[in-house]
Amino acid sequence: MPLSARHPPITYPQHLLALPLAFTAALAAMTLLSPVVRNTHLLWSFWGATASLIAWNGLLLAGALRRGWTLRVEVVLRKQHYLQACAQASVLLYWGWYWREVYHSAHLVAAQLLFAYAFDMLLSWSRRDTYTLGFAPFPVIFSINLFLWFKADWFYLQFLMIVVGFAAKELIRWEKDGRRTHVFNPSSLPLGIFSFGLLLTGTTDITWGHEVANTLNHAPHIYLMIFLIGLPGQFLFGVTTMTMSAAVTMYAFGLFYFALTGTYFFFDSYIPIAVFLGMHLLFTDPSTSPRTELGRIIFGVVYALSAIALYDLLSGLGAPTFYDKLLAVPIMNLAIKAIDWVARSNAMKRFDPASLARNLAGRRRHLAYIGVWTTVFIVMSAAQGVGDSHRGHWVPFWQRACDEGRPNACRNLALLVSTHCSAGSGWACNEYGILIQPVIRPESAARAFKRACDLGFAAGCANLDPGRADAPLRTLPSLTDYPIVLREGKGPLPSAPPLELYQRACTQGFGDGCEQACRLGDLKAC
Repeated sequence: MPLSARHPPITYPQHLLALPLAFTAALAAMTLLSPVVRNTHLLWSFWGATASLIAWNGLLLAGALRRGWTLRVEVVLRKQHYLQACAQASVLLYWGWYWREVYHSAHLVAAQLLFAYAFDMLLSWSRRDTYTLGFAPFPVIFSINLFLWFKADWFYLQFLMIVVGFAAKELIRWEKDGRRTHVFNPSSLPLGIFSFGLLLTGTTDITWGHEVANTLNHAPHIYLMIFLIGLPGQFLFGVTTMTMSAAVTMYAFGLFYFALTGTYFFFDSYIPIAVFLGMHLLFTDPSTSPRTELGRIIFGVVYALSAIALYDLLSGLGAPTFYDKLLAVPIMNLAIKAIDWVARSNAMKRFDPASLARNLAGRRRHLAYIGVWTTVFIVMSAAQGVGDSHRGHWVPFWQRACDEGRPNACRNLALLVSTHCSAGSGWACNEYGILIQPVIRPESAARAFKRACDLGFAAGCANLDPGRADAPLRTLPSLTDYPIVLREGKGPLPSAPPLELYQRACTQGFGDGCEQACRLGDLKAC
């Protein structure tokens, strides 16, 4: 069954240059949209991109007229492009329902698509007579926007990311399995380069990177959703072993780390949701990954271990950790020939799963791997290895771990209660002030106590007293605090009666929750 549909090439002398000009005109028309007009920096980013494309189009037209070039368009609809695009679009739509900034930025995604088509056409015709028209820009743009956005004032850098990705795809190529193909995944290379640049310059705040990585968790059952939308591509292109080996490696490391330290390496999960997304929709491009089955397993293991190592390195440097899933992929793309060479070596042949069940071939084999991965995913979900509920979101867990002096526990507790404080919990503000008072300037703790006091939490007001000689006053959360401090990464809890809140508090380890639930009639909490 063909993986792409080809149509006879469309041939005209120079008239086809109207095609990139049409995309450029559509991009220029977007400068009339009110969100673009209202931001001068964004407007200039659009005009700069438009002017560059028009100038390039003019130069190409002049050359075509002078030399009598004949330009062609060949329509090729490859399954790996439109299936990947559908999967990515599904994530964007589902995620956007719970973080509306995605929907509010839809015009910016559309602008990137228009720019990508025009740029890709002009670059191709600058090097050869034929441009292959299909869905190729869609998965590149969607993939970039699933992991990193520049804010409106810096949006020209988003266009530059597209330039880097498509230029690398066109210009950096090698021989692989008897055919010439691109070396780098066209979305992972710009993501890796720009991530490194942002880290080097300390300018992460010009992006939505932190929000993009963390708000994915706002959508309920997002792990299950990502698992399901990855299945069609795994069935058609045989990339299941990459995803499965990456997920199993990271989960096994998390279990080992917990057994060793009593805390979670990734703070509130075994596999962070953005990394789980990367395991399905970033590094699994079949064109830039190993060809052997054992090579793909190694590739997945390397991705997981690199994300773990980068998270630890970035955390130790005090840098944003969400870059962990992005930085290594371009280097991994460079290593695929070496990985396949190792996988084919005599020493590794005994470990090659391709030698097992040789009667299973092609998509029957892909289906068998999907069956194994489905079983593994169900087991991991049942063990809370992935999913909406995880003890790393529970404040009492980190309080006990901090009291016991476990690695990074106090730091993670501070991060958790400061987040709840920002969301409006007076109790969390008071806890944050108590936690940082011995190690950070008293003024910072005083600000936390004042925030607690302003939110109506009496203990925070008492702790503001400069003449207080006793230890800071610590009390239990109130009923108004629980809807905030009981969150598990999904944003605000739906409105619930007191009994339900106390039951949830009891489950998470708040002793007062159990007492109050018992008082309200829940005998299991007594």
